Amino acid sequence: MLPMVLQTLSVTAPVFVMLFIGVALMRLRLIDGAFIHTASTLVFKATMPTLLFLSVIKADLSAALQPTLLVYYVAATVGGFLLAWAWALWRCPVADRGVYVQGAFRGNNGVVGLALATSLYGDYGLSLGGVLAGLVILLYNSLSAVVLAIYSPDGQADAGAIIRSILRNPLIIGVTSAIPFAYWQIALPDWLMTSGQYFAQLTLPLALICIGGTLSISVLRESSSVAMSSSLMKMVWFPALATLGAWLCGFRGAELGILFLYFGCPTASSSFVMARAVNSNHQLAATIIVITTLGAALTINVGLFLLGWAGWI
Repeated sequence: MLPMVLQTLSVTAPVFVMLFIGVALMRLRLIDGAFIHTASTLVFKATMPTLLFLSVIKADLSAALQPTLLVYYVAATVGGFLLAWAWALWRCPVADRGVYVQGAFRGNNGVVGLALATSLYGDYGLSLGGVLAGLVILLYNSLSAVVLAIYSPDGQADAGAIIRSILRNPLIIGVTSAIPFAYWQIALPDWLMTSGQYFAQLTLPLALICIGGTLSISVLRESSSVAMSSSLMKMVWFPALATLGAWLCGFRGAELGILFLYFGCPTASSSFVMARAVNSNHQLAATIIVITTLGAALTINVGLFLLGWAGWI
């Protein structure tokens, strides 16, 4: 149990540190609201699409390609999205439903999930986790664009507006534009790849600093009940139901363990960036990210312990 705890903490601790740095920089007045707005726009429209583009073109699409597992993962993710949405209709104010749903189903698989899968299962975890991450990037961003558009403060909920929001989403453009390069294995010049990687590496620290700078005690207090409900959905109910469903479908061992890690990941920092980009309640999004990231060290390790104790992984 202790090695698992240490592995989880080694992945999530840097996230905590960057959030704290964002809080400290705001308190010291080294950054302000204008910086957070500009930096969030930069992440959403430039650095994160670059990161996703590079992640897709570097992925080995033929490695660990398991159609049954991929189909189940997509079905479970859509199911979790619909479950969170149905729950939000009952438990959440209308204005916050888009952020609530996004926070409840969208996991940080590209950072936390992939790192944990690699740490626990080595090269197999890296290859299978990489294929899953590439698949879910497009799925997460499409579903998030839909629900955020429907509950947009601008009131644009018609089908045309939703389709336009998906087609114009920079994160989706970053993924879809990379697919031809990955499929036909088109190599980019080394200097361009290196430059792109330097630029993409700005994504996580900038996003987390913006999240930390947005947080305050008053915001945490005001959105605590809604944020906690979304966080429990993300960290407890969804991974428990989805992992049980995977077991019932016959998944065992490393496959079940990796599925659990991906279902149980804390909410992705990109949910804050997308919420801010469409003028939704980005402070609620930030609070959900903080709660789920703090809770991941407990819930993921308890889940792994129970799965190991039951002999499923």
